[in-house]
Amino acid sequence: MLRFSSCQAEVAESFCRALSAFIGERLGVLTEFIGEVPWQERERLLDCGQIDVCWICGLPYVRKCTRGESPVELLAAPVMKNPRYAGKPVYYYDVVVRAESSFRSFDDLCGAALAYNEPGSHSGYNLIRYHLVAAGKRKGYFGRVVESGSHQESLRMILAGSIDASAIDSTVLEMDVARNPSVIEKIRTIAVLGPSPAPPWVVRRSLPQDIQRALRREFFGMHSDRQGARILKDAGISLFVHVSDDGYDPIREVDRIAAIAEW
Repeated sequence: MLRFSSCQAEVAESFCRALSAFIGERLGVLTEFIGEVPWQERERLLDCGQIDVCWICGLPYVRKCTRGESPVELLAAPVMKNPRYAGKPVYYYDVVVRAESSFRSFDDLCGAALAYNEPGSHSGYNLIRYHLVAAGKRKGYFGRVVESGSHQESLRMILAGSIDASAIDSTVLEMDVARNPSVIEKIRTIAVLGPSPAPPWVVRRSLPQDIQRALRREFFGMHSDRQGARILKDAGISLFVHVSDDGYDPIREVDRIAAIAEW
């Protein structure tokens, strides 16, 4: 039995379930997708070896590597289909506001109400703090900062008018718009931050090496299989590619600089 899970946005859950079932069929093994618990519990289960394969944010990946021997190893990263990604395993952060708002740039957000998804997020939390430091923005730049809990909740808060702006993972935004096309008319992107290395799929380090090799083979070949290609297409993904640990050094650098930022 191979146990899969995801600590990514809820909008990607159906894709992750389909992927885990597909990989299981290709390998001829039973798979289980752990999805009935909050993402924090999923990450805990990953760390203690009860989840074998998981899609996580790049920030928790690099932080796990700084705690001594990481419980996980890199497996693969997605290359999104949208031309903005230029065929690379990267993603962006769209700073989004309501379409009718007066905000036109990041500089207009001084004194505004900002939502971030959660403190363990590179795109929704750390990169905004990094951007503040890099731009020399002072403490108290935003009038109000609130934790929403997820990118999708941040988006709902923008649409409801309870906050002014948020940095949304570009891939999450694209998946959400694909399912709810009317959203695109209600929001406007005033800044694009990034790119950064794409959130990786990781594998439990203690999993036998032959199984790890088989998993990589199936991930990397998924786009060449008719069923696999359809699953990827539905998620806006072109294919999976190999990524190395040093490819996530940009996230390490952002984390180092963001640590000195004050809201």
